Amino acid sequence: MTARPPAPGASVSIRLGLAERVFAGPASRRLQRTVEEGLTRVEAYLADELHQTDAIADAASRYLFEAGGKRVRPMLSLLTAQLGDGITDEVVAGAAALELTHLGSLYHDDVMDGADVRRGVPAAHAVWGNSIAILTGDLLFSRASQIMSSLGEGAMKLQADTFERLVLGQMHETVGPAEGEDRVAFYLRVLADKTGSLIAAAAQAGVIFSNAPYEHREPVLVFGEKAGVAFQLLDDVIDLSADADETGKVPGTDLRAGVPTMPYLLLAQRQDAASADLLARIDAGVARIADGADPATLDDPLAELRDHASTAQTLDLAHDWSRQAVAALAPLPRGPVKEALTRFAEAVADRSS
Repeated sequence: MTARPPAPGASVSIRLGLAERVFAGPASRRLQRTVEEGLTRVEAYLADELHQTDAIADAASRYLFEAGGKRVRPMLSLLTAQLGDGITDEVVAGAAALELTHLGSLYHDDVMDGADVRRGVPAAHAVWGNSIAILTGDLLFSRASQIMSSLGEGAMKLQADTFERLVLGQMHETVGPAEGEDRVAFYLRVLADKTGSLIAAAAQAGVIFSNAPYEHREPVLVFGEKAGVAFQLLDDVIDLSADADETGKVPGTDLRAGVPTMPYLLLAQRQDAASADLLARIDAGVARIADGADPATLDDPLAELRDHASTAQTLDLAHDWSRQAVAALAPLPRGPVKEALTRFAEAVADRSS
């Protein structure tokens, strides 16, 4: 197959808007160039792997990839690979496989959540219907497994273990906590499975496929999971943003679809009358939307939630998980890689500033 050009904006600076924060100083600038060159290789690899001979499968498979995305997971693989032999062909393949797994999960998530928009474009199920969207996600999971199988038994186990956690996280989110279970603690476990596990796998893949010292695997795994939870907690805050250009989604998409987020869960724990009233209005609005009402019915309550103390508390939680991610890096050698990972963990918990 002939490699297609990378998707627009493949660089770290455009994907994340964090270049000045993650890559600071002369040594880190050199590291940034190395990572960006690696991202270009990953993008080309993904473009080839997403190509299908069937016209519908080809269009649907490439849809969300070409819509953009942060490429957080490949970036982490390329960063941690610098602890070993650098960006080998195996690192590129492993990073691409995990990004395909992430892409596949987005197709499924949007169907389950009833999301209308993803990455600033109509969700895949809005274009092709639920069945094609689900099957496209399955196709991407299959392609990811094919890539990992070419990298050996250890790679396949990494993929299988990560995929299991993704599915369990989605299942638990769908079923919800048991009666009497702490909903906040339950939600954090869901985030660790749904988001943290895949980011942790990406960070670990860079170590594994670059032949880095074995003792680096556990620190980057813990780092990735905790940074992933911080990342998702910030997404819960950003989901309430009034700026759709920032999120690529309608503000409050998750809550309008009846999917609880951390600001909502923390709001529900509060005992004051104003919080109870806001919670009741959000619940009533969600119920009306489920019955066919205009989603705009929640505009005012969600604007109040955005400015509520429970949203500020969510920000504090994100910063706490970010600090835990940084602490996990303690065993790694000093240098630009550790510094960049530290800045990454700090930056993903502060993307709204």
